[in-house]
Amino acid sequence: MYLSFSDRSGGNTDEAAPPGTPFKISSVIISLGIVSLFTDISSESVGAVLPVYITGVLGLSMVAYGFLDGINQGISAIVRIGAGWTADRSDRHKLVAVLGYGLSMVTRAWLLVVTGFGAITAVIAVDRIGKGIRTAPRDAMISQAAQPEHMARSFGVHRMLDTVGATVGPLLAFLVLLLIPTGFHVVFVVSLACGVIGFAVLGIMVPGRKRREALAAGPLSAGMEKAARAAGARMPFSWRALNTSSMRRLLLIAGLFGVMTIGDGFIYLVLQSRAEFATKWFPLLYVGTNMAYLALAIPLGRLADRWGRMRVFIAGHGALLAAYLCAALPATGAAATMVCLLLLGIFYAATDGVLAALAGQFSTRASRASGIAAAQTVVAVTRLAASVGFGSLWFLWGRETAILAAAGALAAAILGGIVVCRGIEPSAASA
Repeated sequence: MYLSFSDRSGGNTDEAAPPGTPFKISSVIISLGIVSLFTDISSESVGAVLPVYITGVLGLSMVAYGFLDGINQGISAIVRIGAGWTADRSDRHKLVAVLGYGLSMVTRAWLLVVTGFGAITAVIAVDRIGKGIRTAPRDAMISQAAQPEHMARSFGVHRMLDTVGATVGPLLAFLVLLLIPTGFHVVFVVSLACGVIGFAVLGIMVPGRKRREALAAGPLSAGMEKAARAAGARMPFSWRALNTSSMRRLLLIAGLFGVMTIGDGFIYLVLQSRAEFATKWFPLLYVGTNMAYLALAIPLGRLADRWGRMRVFIAGHGALLAAYLCAALPATGAAATMVCLLLLGIFYAATDGVLAALAGQFSTRASRASGIAAAQTVVAVTRLAASVGFGSLWFLWGRETAILAAAGALAAAILGGIVVCRGIEPSAASA
């Protein structure tokens, strides 16, 4: 199916780099990628064992897991907009990010002492609030350091480093459980150590210099704004800059897809129940997905910059639909499982950094963290609802019927997204 996107919506307000500009990666993006690498080792080593820890060790029901997965997916929504707005207004993106990374780091220590549903819920909630605080300021720093025409590719480089950590984390968890079958607390200690390293790298390696003072608030002509940008001045923050047709439709599409996106843990539990493999192998499912994401993050980011970011974003949800269908099939064996993990990796590589690039593209420089936060907030809220809803469907209907229902709903959302996105995106060269 061919999608037509034309430059009718007033997208990015930043000047694009000249066509054919060689791709160069900023040291800021590399440093932030290293921070994310260690932070993801920390978070994903825990995340890889949480589904079996919650349902197996703690003995909680699938409804309870659905609630906790919803918290994991969506609780960060309550702070994302505020964190993005604070970073834009203060022009202190690093400082806000430090607060978020530090808060998540502290929760790793709490995992060593808490037990029970309420305590686990509190730990997950605080950790995700930390993620909500840090993500938009960090992505704003990436977009500011990236070349405009290579923005999705720059995000792909960051997400590649991020995914190295997301791959190593479950591998560490697997090795711990292989050697110590009940060694969940050892996993939590490893997680804490890596979180401390990532936090230290952020403080030492990532520059936090404040840009030049903002121009006085007030309307500026196009010529004045262009001259101000050339001089390096920071444009004044304004919510009006986000109230554009392109941004509104992007948020609508992100929400439409988000409410149809169930957590990976559910899919992995389906695969485990179908193949009946031992708990110690469970973290390797995360490794498979992350390896695919790692291999495809940069190529799909580059494709998005050339072919169209919205096209790639929608195609990524097509891969997610295929993953749902693959998980629902009665076939068992390693091949079916690997195909499902590959499809999940394609989904993340085609959507995660690309959504941030789209939100940055449709925001002004001064409101970029808020624009990215708005898109991420919509996704977080809708995925919270999706996880809670799917957990209930699993409980009521069973796993196969529930996931087939999710696949049908996602197929309808993809068709709706194709209709909504027409005309939303300028050409890649001008983005």
